[in-house]
Amino acid sequence: MGPDADAAASARRADPFAPLTSDMLDVGDGHELYVESVGRSDGIPAVYLHGGPGSGCQPDHRRLFDPDRFCAVLFDQRGCGRSRPKGSREHNTTAHLIADMEKIREKFGFDRWMVVGGSWGATLALAYAEAHPERVSGIALRATFLGTRAEVETAFTSRLLQFYPALSEDFLSVLPPEERDRPVEAYYRRILDADPAVHGPAARAWHDTERALSEHKPAKTRLDLASLNVWRTLPATPFMEAHYFVNDSFMSQDQLLLNAGRLAGIPGIIVQGRYDLLCPPEISHALAKVWPGSELRVVEEAGHSLYDAGVRDAVMKSIADLASKIGR
Repeated sequence: MGPDADAAASARRADPFAPLTSDMLDVGDGHELYVESVGRSDGIPAVYLHGGPGSGCQPDHRRLFDPDRFCAVLFDQRGCGRSRPKGSREHNTTAHLIADMEKIREKFGFDRWMVVGGSWGATLALAYAEAHPERVSGIALRATFLGTRAEVETAFTSRLLQFYPALSEDFLSVLPPEERDRPVEAYYRRILDADPAVHGPAARAWHDTERALSEHKPAKTRLDLASLNVWRTLPATPFMEAHYFVNDSFMSQDQLLLNAGRLAGIPGIIVQGRYDLLCPPEISHALAKVWPGSELRVVEEAGHSLYDAGVRDAVMKSIADLASKIGR
């Protein structure tokens, strides 16, 4: 099918953002990944990497890509979303995810593709691009996270105390007094504990605190301490986050900054919320300084979330602008 016919077919579809394909891909180690593609079959190849780690792709993520320009691939990482086995942390490391991306790229027959991701998705995008720079045509990032333990500890301790002191007190109160000197490590231990009475309250408290830190204007800035022990569905992300972060994201110290020279020649745009409390501007600035050819775009009056004012539009523009560079 030629470009004009493909564009016409896209226009005729009731929903141009409906998946072109959706499959379960066996990547070995007992894992099957949910993989879908959107747009046009002969469009600019791109891949979207969701955050967390531990969340999954959402239907709105498809809308970041112009369906008349892109063939965009979205997938749920190991143990996440619709991938199976759900929640599995076995054979689940950054190196495994990079290898999975290569299997997906080969499945679609792409020689190179644009890599797009925010927060943990930005971490994985950088790790993949530094491992396989010859396979990357461009990189669009939001809220740079370098996957280090220090970034997480700072966000949940000093920065949380500085901006939300009452929430910081709530967060610490979930722990016994003897564990409050190193609260992030204590939360990791508790979240990864097999006992639901231990991991349940910790996972809920971590999730709700992280949510407040991720929004520029959060709806709630206190924990509902009385509800932490009430049985309800547990959020998925704290478990995968604890698994990755207690292991330094399965990377060496400062790996992504030290290897940023491998990104030379790859066009990149970094979208950064001015008031991001989880992934502050200093991290994106540090990356931009050591990444030749990158551009940093700051969104004022925005925090971490893709859905803070102006962020989603900035991400869409960065993807479109990179597509034009790649096309030239």
